[in-house]
Amino acid sequence: MVIRPRILGNDPLPQQWTRGDRPHVWLLRITDPPSAEEYEPILDPEERARVKAFVHDIHRTRYAASHLALRRLLGAYLGKAPGEVRLTREPCPGCGGPHGRPAVAGAPFHFNLSHSADLALLAFADTPVGADVEAEQPLSVVTEVSRMLHPREIAELGALPDAARPPAFARCWTRKEAYLKGTGTGLSESPAVTYVGSGEVPASPPGWALTDVDAGQGHAAAIAVASPGGRWDR
Repeated sequence: MVIRPRILGNDPLPQQWTRGDRPHVWLLRITDPPSAEEYEPILDPEERARVKAFVHDIHRTRYAASHLALRRLLGAYLGKAPGEVRLTREPCPGCGGPHGRPAVAGAPFHFNLSHSADLALLAFADTPVGADVEAEQPLSVVTEVSRMLHPREIAELGALPDAARPPAFARCWTRKEAYLKGTGTGLSESPAVTYVGSGEVPASPPGWALTDVDAGQGHAAAIAVASPGGRWDR
């Protein structure tokens, strides 16, 4: 199954979060980046500092647009104004430091954000969730980076014709990133450790449900939801 996400700017903003609902997945296409007048009153000091730290305008506005979208969705789910949402971090599962999954203290849901070029993917669920979106990479990049993957994934990709390897690698990588972001470990865990597969159907690690997301031509996306039964909607 491939999820068709809700599209920010087309679909209406959600109502307050209801526990027991299926995970919500949103896609933002950043075609008209926000101005500083739009985002500065809403982003918090840390986010504004991150915006200013970018060297290039395009990276600055893409970051601002994705975090503005995140805050608008969080505000709608929480029944708050976007600027009133207080973002924090859960403890890192590896070292206990304050750089684990993003969170809002007291929120009845978990969330995750990923952005790549002019796309941003946002996922919300009752249980821990990770999200990733990536553009397909040239074959030369795929050949180099795929060496980092699980041995079974390396074998799968190596058995494909050249034309099929970039989309298969993109599927594999987004699933792996989504899972690692969901666990909170990120790439501190080697991409070679957990098998997620590169075929049409994800291989969900124990306790998690991996699902591909339709991000349009030339991109791949996935979400990972903590689920003892291995179902993404529970």
